[in-house]
Amino acid sequence: MRSMRIIHTEDIIKNIKEMCIEANVTLASDVEEKIIKASSEERVSLGKQILEQLCENLEIARNEFIPICQDTGMVVVFLKVGQNIYIQGGSLEEAVNEGIRQGYQQGYLRKSIVSDPIIRENSNDNTPGIIHYEIVSGDCLEITVAPKGFGSENMSQIYMLKPSDGVEGIKKAVIDTVKNAGPNACPPIVVGVGIGGNFEKCAYLAKKALTRNLNKRSHLEHIKRLELELLEEINQLGIGPGGLGGRTTALGVNIESFPTHIAGLPVAINICCHVNRHVTRSL
Repeated sequence: MRSMRIIHTEDIIKNIKEMCIEANVTLASDVEEKIIKASSEERVSLGKQILEQLCENLEIARNEFIPICQDTGMVVVFLKVGQNIYIQGGSLEEAVNEGIRQGYQQGYLRKSIVSDPIIRENSNDNTPGIIHYEIVSGDCLEITVAPKGFGSENMSQIYMLKPSDGVEGIKKAVIDTVKNAGPNACPPIVVGVGIGGNFEKCAYLAKKALTRNLNKRSHLEHIKRLELELLEEINQLGIGPGGLGGRTTALGVNIESFPTHIAGLPVAINICCHVNRHVTRSL
């Protein structure tokens, strides 16, 4: 029998603390590259000016080690937990939230979480985070920290389509969501789409899709084709950077899919502004 590998909660806390700060101060290279590329290719002068300002903002945030955006988000954490590890030193969930707490306090990041959705009293440490667990083979703990702002989160939608709606129904749902979001999602945006599963699974897939490298297309040919078609159609809407017109409305469209019921076609669209934050580490 294979022995268990021990990972101490102190290591988890330390890494999540650092990842919360890193994600808020620097963008993943693929996202930043897309913004820089869009800046050089944008033909509408006002749109180009806005993209250049976004590039400058990224540089200032990195050099001065300050948040890219004042909305430092609600922290979403994806955990791939190897079945051959043993978490020592306490609860895994408590360790994750302690890492978030320390990251937001020591990084001087805005605390945006209210402890009750109706009473609306601030938790004062940006906890709790949203934690998704996946049990996998092996003896590693892979952590992805993805703080998500609510300007774009509020523009996201779930559609419970009929199977007969098909691909055209999916495309209409995505395009309508982007149209309705307009300038409110702080374009240029990244669009995460989840197709299949059930009501909650498609939403999870859409959120997870936002963490995929924008240069990596789906391994499924029909999904890859749909990603490219949607990106082209979205960028023909004319919403543009800041919602002020241009050809750069979206930097990327990532789609994740899952088997579903014969009677359903769930589709979730999770919109993210250009500050598409995510950091991954393996312990």
